[in-house]
Amino acid sequence: MAEPAALAPDLLEHLQHLRVERRLAERTLTLYAEAFARLQACCDEAGVAPAAVQAAQVRRWTARLHQQGLGPRSLALLLSAWRGYYRWLARQGRIVALPVDGVRAPKAGRPLPKALPVDQAVALAEQVSADDDSDPALLARDRCIVELLYGCGLRVGELVGLDARPGERAAGWIDAADATVHVLGKGSKRRSLPVGAPALAALRAWLEARAGLAAPGEPALFVSRRGGRLTDSQVRSRLRRRARLAGLPTDVHPHMLRHSFASHLLQSSGDLRAVQELLGHASIATTQVYTRLDFGHLSRVYDAAHPRARRKT
Repeated sequence: MAEPAALAPDLLEHLQHLRVERRLAERTLTLYAEAFARLQACCDEAGVAPAAVQAAQVRRWTARLHQQGLGPRSLALLLSAWRGYYRWLARQGRIVALPVDGVRAPKAGRPLPKALPVDQAVALAEQVSADDDSDPALLARDRCIVELLYGCGLRVGELVGLDARPGERAAGWIDAADATVHVLGKGSKRRSLPVGAPALAALRAWLEARAGLAAPGEPALFVSRRGGRLTDSQVRSRLRRRARLAGLPTDVHPHMLRHSFASHLLQSSGDLRAVQELLGHASIATTQVYTRLDFGHLSRVYDAAHPRARRKT
């Protein structure tokens, strides 16, 4: 992640704290760095240091950014990053007032998560066709990636954080003998998930191929052509490519497979608490969005099939 050179020293220090002590995912760090760059730009324009910002200024900046087209969700992320920075300063005794704590982003509607139908998710996992640029080792790796994303509901950051074997510094690993994957999720919370037979078979095939790709001493389970740990963006790129080869009609991304995992599991089991635990959600309210997704599917089936649901035009 490239850090903006123009950030104030305490903003750079806070970013380093998020990276080293909080161990946030690379994608999250990038978003936070962008949020801090916006804060720095606002401060430069107002002629104040970030640590000297007042609540009235934050409100004006938030309103202006919203008028310029920044959506509620983007503003909420921005304010969350800023809020964390000022609370960090307060814990160190560098400031007294917290200028962001009373500022809230406009409310946003909560869109339904996009999930693949079961047949498409299975087709993506079992895709075997290749193009001219396909390498058997990479095909084995990509299949294992899809099996774990869809079969275990992993976040992409949890996936790329997996190591080939357990260790003191390992963020996550798979215990094949116990059919369990151990991951480090949001907020540095660990959780363990069952691994199904197809994912274990894909893992064995990938581990055989990995030996010819991984650089000496590389701990990462998933590595690139060059032998280093695979990144979030590389996973996204390979998943789009695999979806194209599988003939899927939509742009597939890693979180869509997590949504598919949750939606299909909830449709089959109806156990919302279990799905919450498997996803690692701190609040069940976050998981409840999948009940809306399931109801939306049922509504479409009803509207399309039931005689009393058809509306005259």
